[in-house]
Amino acid sequence: MPFSRYTISINIWEMNRMLNLLRAKKETAATRLAAENTRYLRYEIERSKCAIDTAQNHFEQVVDPTLIDCYIYELNAAQLRYQFLLRKFKSQEI
Repeated sequence: MPFSRYTISINIWEMNRMLNLLRAKKETAATRLAAENTRYLRYEIERSKCAIDTAQNHFEQVVDPTLIDCYIYELNAAQLRYQFLLRKFKSQEI
């Protein structure tokens, strides 16, 4: 039994509708993932700020030369991590 034009047009319409739904789902998943990545980067940036403050406070309080070197390295590492995260966040925002 041959298909009528009406049946074919309904099937094409249903297929287009399903494709549009799949595209919308994919876009919302990508948007959700991007928002989650942004939140995570902001959280890590805040943690890096705290690590810088902590290393700075320890550096100011210590008197042992070995510990002074230790906190200098810790402060430099925290600052580099902070700079890296900021660059990553800025590149993601564009």
